[in-house]
Amino acid sequence: MPLRVLLLIVFLAASPLQAAEPQTATFAGGCFWCVEEAFDKVDGVLSTTSGYANGNIDNPTYEQVSKGGTGYVESLQVSFDPQRVSYEKLLDVFWHNHDPTDGGGQFCDRGNQYRPAIFYNDAQQQQLAEQSRDSLRKTKPFDRPILTSIEPLKVFYPAEEKHQDYHEKNPVSYKFYKFTCGRAARLEELWGK
Repeated sequence: MPLRVLLLIVFLAASPLQAAEPQTATFAGGCFWCVEEAFDKVDGVLSTTSGYANGNIDNPTYEQVSKGGTGYVESLQVSFDPQRVSYEKLLDVFWHNHDPTDGGGQFCDRGNQYRPAIFYNDAQQQQLAEQSRDSLRKTKPFDRPILTSIEPLKVFYPAEEKHQDYHEKNPVSYKFYKFTCGRAARLEELWGK
């Protein structure tokens, strides 16, 4: 066997090409059904899970969270391949799919449980989230301040199965909800088409 071929075999065996470990990002932008739909369209997103972030009771239910008072926020956890999509790209998708000037809820869903937030997992995600927010503040695309919070992810519970992939399982009721809630109209007003 020629030495070149032998060296190539040894090199490939010593340094196998490995896929990057999936990473996780967590965002809250009002109704988790709508946030999930936006991220399901992104190439490099491996899976999305609707759920509840950063509250103060164990195993919250939709009924408990939607009433308020639990501290939980309807959120979406995104598993992604960092070789195919960057966290910065996910931040861009997030900003363009909620109203960052409304800290009291989103669209027709009102209350702390629907407030917008970026829940970071580590210092790098925190830094990138803050940079993306600061960039928006500098470009001033809105006439009101940005109220989306950036905070550490403390706890996340997946929502009940009926809330997962709701936009795919119940397309008619989902589209009716999204339209009557005014989400698409307000996003177009904020960000354009």
